[in-house]
Amino acid sequence: MNFPDFYEKAPVIRTRDPFAAMLGAARNGMLEYCYVDAVRLAGHSCPTVAGAFLVGRAALAALYPDEPAERGNIAVHMPAPEHEGVTGVMAQVLTLLTGAASGNGFQGIRGQFRRKGLLTFAEQREGEAITFRRLDTGAGIAVYLNVSPVPPDPAQGERLAAIMEGHATDLQRAAFAQAWQERVRRLLLEFADDPDVIRVRPV
Repeated sequence: MNFPDFYEKAPVIRTRDPFAAMLGAARNGMLEYCYVDAVRLAGHSCPTVAGAFLVGRAALAALYPDEPAERGNIAVHMPAPEHEGVTGVMAQVLTLLTGAASGNGFQGIRGQFRRKGLLTFAEQREGEAITFRRLDTGAGIAVYLNVSPVPPDPAQGERLAAIMEGHATDLQRAAFAQAWQERVRRLLLEFADDPDVIRVRPV
């Protein structure tokens, strides 16, 4: 595979999807999501994609502390409009992990397995926390993401400018890519459980 080696060392998120079980898509409905799944979905790897992956991981662990999370049984609310900033990118990763979908999601079968409408967006910025709620128990949690404890390489701005302006050297391009993924690596491998990066509180 043409991926950095550290992707395989990133946390794995285990879920159970009753719909997948019914359809025979996965034995007992057990689904494992690795960071590379989020990369394939987004088409790139960045602190936003990695951060969303860790937010989803923390949320599912908090809602289901003693068992795999039930995919499709979780509503997700984004604290900003879907077109604002990186909200849409993060929401796509969270759909992958939770099954929660917006208006274009699966409508269900005879009232079951509905995913449509489980992902919602604020009409205007409400704050920073993404909220998750179990449909069966009503238990809810809010998760905050702060990637500032993992700052970028100070030279990244200059490298990016050279790349975007079309005059970067091969060395600059290689250094930019390496530094970019190094930040992602640190976020996933060194800060995945850091409360200064991922903060969870009940709601």
